[in-house]
Amino acid sequence: GPARGDEYERRYSRAFPPQLRARLRDAARGMFVFGYDSYMEHAFPRDELDPLHCRGRGPDRGDPSNLNINDVLGNYSLTLIDALDTLAVMGNSSEFQKAVKLVIDTVSFDKDSTVQVFEATIRVLGSLLSAHIIITDSKQPFGDMTIKDYDNELLHLAHDLAVRLLPAFENTKTGIPYPRVNLKKGVPADSHNETCTAGAGSLLVEFGILSRLLGDSTFEWVARRAVKALWSLRSNNTGLLGNVVNIQTGHWVGKQSGLGAGSDSFYEYLLKSYILFGEKEDLEMFNDAYRNIQNHLRRGREACNEGEGDPPLYVNVNMYTGQLMNTWIDSLQAFFPGLQVLIGDVEDAICLHAFYYAIWKRYGALPERYNWQLQAPDVPFYPLRPELVESTYLLYQATKNPFYLHVGMDILQSLEKYTKAKCGYATLHHVVEKTKEDRMESFFLSETCKYLYLLFDEENPVHKSGNKFMFTTEGHIVSVDERFRNSLWEDILPGAEDSAEKAKPAELKAANFSSNCNRVPDERRYLLPLKSNYMRQIDQMVGLI
Repeated sequence: GPARGDEYERRYSRAFPPQLRARLRDAARGMFVFGYDSYMEHAFPRDELDPLHCRGRGPDRGDPSNLNINDVLGNYSLTLIDALDTLAVMGNSSEFQKAVKLVIDTVSFDKDSTVQVFEATIRVLGSLLSAHIIITDSKQPFGDMTIKDYDNELLHLAHDLAVRLLPAFENTKTGIPYPRVNLKKGVPADSHNETCTAGAGSLLVEFGILSRLLGDSTFEWVARRAVKALWSLRSNNTGLLGNVVNIQTGHWVGKQSGLGAGSDSFYEYLLKSYILFGEKEDLEMFNDAYRNIQNHLRRGREACNEGEGDPPLYVNVNMYTGQLMNTWIDSLQAFFPGLQVLIGDVEDAICLHAFYYAIWKRYGALPERYNWQLQAPDVPFYPLRPELVESTYLLYQATKNPFYLHVGMDILQSLEKYTKAKCGYATLHHVVEKTKEDRMESFFLSETCKYLYLLFDEENPVHKSGNKFMFTTEGHIVSVDERFRNSLWEDILPGAEDSAEKAKPAELKAANFSSNCNRVPDERRYLLPLKSNYMRQIDQMVGLI
């Protein structure tokens, strides 16, 4: 009956007291500090903390086929590097300076480690670049994050790592890179020729920043060539891309088109590259891709907040036919509402976010894969992923609706209740049974804690300093800066000689903040972002009620 609708309003739409918000901000900081201090005490200089056994772990040398570990752990103090800019965003200059010095003094990439190019790029290269930009920023918005006698050491480390990743782009007939590379020896002799779209096509932000900081176009050029190669392989029927491709033949081995694992950050980086570098073709590709996603992947009613029918949902389809391929969604897709906020499609973002939040409410976490037809997890673990928090944060920034502070509070409380371990926070092995696994992925500190903290920290320089910032797909913060918009080379882009073609930041504003943006009327500011009858419908759809 109508009483239930009031229950949603009672629970979510009351004002959020500043004292509560400050308490949650401190709790989010405490969560980071516990994870970070535990890593430093029990695990550093190894890559990751085992939060149940209170020890460090590195690559699995005994079993090279254990990609789950070896793709990410390169024997280069991964968690320390990935956490650098979180320390800065939280204003902890003494710890930031200490951590940067540790990285400079102890980290080397001259290692016999075979790592995934994508993971090394977003977790390590991206963090080094972010920290370098923070250290050298003349405005110092986060407090004094300068390093005495700093001589661009982090930029040199980033350059060294990127050079070691470059062999992945050689000997490929399509220009799409090999997925893995040995940091000492290059591409392993027994390498497969198959890679996923996200892994190969989401390197442009980090490689582009590196190229522009160094004045060396090589890195941006190879990353851009990979994006264009993938783009040229899209279906001429639907305009969609698959999720796994052969890098020698360009044949799609995985024909699934969706927004989750294997595809997610490809779309994200088309837009973020445009925001950062202002190259028109990136925005054109993104707009094209976004239109095809709406046409072929979106199911449910037309509008989020009015009309009849099921709540909007993005499904996995065959890239050639647009036919439904399965009935699961994965937790990585929860990033998509955040991307929709960046393009200005706030209304649709509200609805999709509400769906993931309902799943979270049901389990106190997001299962890696959730079957929306069976209303049950298909893959039941939760490795402390940030995507739902990230979308919650971006939607809060766009709407300022206190609903999203309530969501953040729910997430924070679940993490404390179910994932806190003896030292740090642990992966949930099973979201229903709440059993734990002995792993704390580095993105817990670089993203999950950072986005939670920023959600509750109204006064953060990210929001107040007047600087414009963007986050990489690993949550690393980069200033949207004029110097990244001027490439020193014209050979990368055909037709880029005409500098008038270069979009200026102001033009991005016009493109995305007015025409695209359904302005939410002010009287809806303090109502629920989604009408309570639609919220109830989503809760029913995931078996909450």
